[in-house]
Parts: sequence; C-alpha cells; structure tokens
Amino acid sequence: MDVLINVFVALHIIGIASLLGGFLTQMKAMGAGTARFVPAMLHGALTMLVTGVALVGLNQADDQTVNNLKVGIKLAILVAILAIVYVKRDEETVDKGLFGAVGGLTTANIFIATLWV
Repeated sequence: MDVLINVFVALHIIGIASLLGGFLTQMKAMGAGTARFVPAMLHGALTMLVTGVALVGLNQADDQTVNNLKVGIKLAILVAILAIVYVKRDEETVDKGLFGAVGGLTTANIFIATLWV
C-alpha cells in the first residue's frame, strides 16, 4: 500500500508543478496584461483533484489518520482554482487580478500542504 500511496503523491506533485509552472510561465505576460490560462494549468489542477481524492481514500484504507479540516480547506481552494481556470480557459487574455488570484491560491495550497502538520 505504501508504494501505491507514494505513486499518487508523486502524481499529485506533478499536478501542482504543472499548475504552478503554467502560472510562472505567464508572469511576464501578466505584467504586459496579456496573460492567459494555459492548458497545463487546467490539467494540473484536475490531476491534483483526482490524485488528492485518491490519496485520502488510500490513506483511510491503510488506517492512517487524515486531517479532514486540512483536506477540506485544500479541496475548497482547489475547487476555486479549477472554477476560475475552467471558466476563463478559452479567453485570449485574463484580468491581472484574477490571474494573480490563481497564483496566490496555488501558493497558499502548497503552504497548507507542507506547513500544516
């Protein structure tokens, strides 16, 4: 079971890398007002959602404790990110504030995952 959990953790990290990487590649464009949500951001967020749900299930099946409050907050943040990126995915440019919010929420999700014990 530990190997399977670690595989899903790795996939979860790949998802966050895709979401954050897509944001970081558009930072210069955000300064110019031409930033857009690239497909990698949507795919990364969806990967995080699927692997995160799987991780919760696998950890509970392995009789490990799961901090439901932490998972719930992370899920709420991820759903907000997904909603924004999904709705605005086809637009040529995205408002700086909205684009920055996605980056901020993504960063907040990373800090919650790593610092909340």
